[in-house]
Amino acid sequence: MIPLVDLKAQYESIKDEILPAVAAVFESTQFVLGEAVARFENAFASYCQVEHAIGVNSGTSALHLALESCGIGDGDEVITTPFTFIATTAAIRYTGARPVFVDIDPQSYTIDVNQIEAAITERTKAIIPVHLYGQMADMDPILGIAERHGLVVIEDACQAHGAEYKGRRAGSLGHLGCFSFYPGKNLGAYGEGGLITTNDPEHNKHLRLMRDWGQSQKYHHTLPGFNYRMDGVQGAVLDVKLRHLEEWTEARRRHAARYTELLSPLDIPTPVESPGNRHVYHVYTVRVPQRESFFEPMKEAGISIGIHYPIPVHLQKIHADLGHKAGDFPDSEQVANEVLSLPIFPELTEENIRHVTGTFSSVMESVRAG
Repeated sequence: MIPLVDLKAQYESIKDEILPAVAAVFESTQFVLGEAVARFENAFASYCQVEHAIGVNSGTSALHLALESCGIGDGDEVITTPFTFIATTAAIRYTGARPVFVDIDPQSYTIDVNQIEAAITERTKAIIPVHLYGQMADMDPILGIAERHGLVVIEDACQAHGAEYKGRRAGSLGHLGCFSFYPGKNLGAYGEGGLITTNDPEHNKHLRLMRDWGQSQKYHHTLPGFNYRMDGVQGAVLDVKLRHLEEWTEARRRHAARYTELLSPLDIPTPVESPGNRHVYHVYTVRVPQRESFFEPMKEAGISIGIHYPIPVHLQKIHADLGHKAGDFPDSEQVANEVLSLPIFPELTEENIRHVTGTFSSVMESVRAG
């Protein structure tokens, strides 16, 4: 079976580095935060070209704390895209704020910067652009809009480790950047993990307090806080894996280019790398008609495929109170009805890619033939 992502293959390739690093945490008994987490924070900050990196227990927690650190709360509005994973909007609602949606650009699938200003009201406090599938949103216009209107920009970079926009890394352009280290991510932990990047020393100070119950010292609670600390084992694992991230990213980019080449005769939408961007291909997503027709034949051929994501968040039942209906964000809805993700991971082989594209092409021919 060719999986969407092969975590076992990756582990086998670095096992001799991982096991001693994890054993060192066991020996130190620094199971929560500690030296391994601090070492990874420093390394990831350097990698992202920022001053500070604050490790937490998930990407969702990273988004939540970033909003809290910016003072977002009841009655505020935060602009984002409806074509994202639910965590983006969940974090907004944890603060009591309201997500306000702006449709996507149908080529990049990131927020349509030309529609943002029309969504701004007197209650708007922040913009969360989502760097979807491994490609960054068009940040210069977003930052310009934010500056004109006095808004905070929080990058949702949970799918964009190492992605670049005009030579600058994801997580380095906004006031804060948020990352997830869920195991399937380009840089994945062996469990849950997340992180916030910033160049602001005050945000750095507040975030470190808030992730640990708001403690300035043990049992001295000076800010409202949460139990969002990163585990020592995850810090050790991520520190090892970060050393391989560039090599893995270049492999993903080669595989994506090969997919695009082999799928070009089908004349279907394949991923587009926007000018000035470095796409890191967290997923490789195409768009097809009659998507349901692909699952069974691909499975029979030993190929896993997925959908990222089948229902835009504005149509999720959990957000029914926002009052949206089908048709409100047509580009997001059309893309959600058509996207299909193919296996992508650094350890893919040429044989794997040919098998995936050959099978996919045969199914496409059958679909088109009716």
